[in-house]
Amino acid sequence: MNSKGQRWLLLVTNLPGRNQTLRMRIWRALKVAGAGLLRDGVYVLPETPDCERVFEEQAREIRTVAGSVHILHFDASSDEQQNALVALFDRSADYHEFIVRLEAWRKKLPKLSELEARKTLTIITREAATTAAADIFPGESQEQMRSALAEAEAAMNARFSPDEPRPAHRKILRRQIKDFQGRTWATREHMWIDRVCSAWLIRRFIDPKAKFVWLKNIKSRPKKALGFDFDGAEFTHVDSKVTFEVLVSSFGLDSDVGLARMGQLVHFLDVGGISVAEAQGLAAIVAGARSLHPDDEQLLLSVSPALDSLYHNYLQEEK
Repeated sequence: MNSKGQRWLLLVTNLPGRNQTLRMRIWRALKVAGAGLLRDGVYVLPETPDCERVFEEQAREIRTVAGSVHILHFDASSDEQQNALVALFDRSADYHEFIVRLEAWRKKLPKLSELEARKTLTIITREAATTAAADIFPGESQEQMRSALAEAEAAMNARFSPDEPRPAHRKILRRQIKDFQGRTWATREHMWIDRVCSAWLIRRFIDPKAKFVWLKNIKSRPKKALGFDFDGAEFTHVDSKVTFEVLVSSFGLDSDVGLARMGQLVHFLDVGGISVAEAQGLAAIVAGARSLHPDDEQLLLSVSPALDSLYHNYLQEEK
């Protein structure tokens, strides 16, 4: 949002008695929305339809307890006042704090277990996302924070999921599902996000009777097994697509909106990019399942119900 020439909304409230519960609920709601606090009971937001709806929602709640509330529209009286109002929404210090926490986390990473490392990173990522959602005037500091998060995710994968495949540069061939039934599929053992989601995709949408071989060494792949998600595999990273996305494209599943959303999620967790809200939750589920099930077949069976639920939730959201 461009702050130059920005008009403003002012919410002036006065709650009767000592209704601390309502006072705190309104304060939290306005904080989540990113409202600036001028003084107790006086909040400011840029004049936009969304921000006006935020103030109107709180005003309706205040009126239910016979409170006094006014929503005013105004322009800054000077450039100095305009700059002071914009400064109320500066989140640079918050983003700097997240970056400092990420740097401290990365220093400890070599000594942390996978569950400990992912738990801490999930907390930081969730809190950073909350701050970003309330950032009315995002700028360079938010981008720096997002870059730091992407680097942290990459460090996590390098620590706990080494030997990720390098992207091939080739055309993705279109395959017929009917030609890939009852096959044996092979990938590296101790699966992480792209591999476990790809195995789920194969069994749910491509080859329901698929058998899997989990490889300690990719050179031990059975000759007739179809390889996925390792260098030289028939299905692996191609250019910017991760293995899950390559399988979706190869078998003509691109029009499935649920799988498209799943692909964005897998892509972010595997190689970074555009953040996805459910990412850290799925990472935590798979990390926990890996610690509970050293056997990859059991790991796949354990994680599949969560992937089924996530897929159907995406379908419902797109209706």
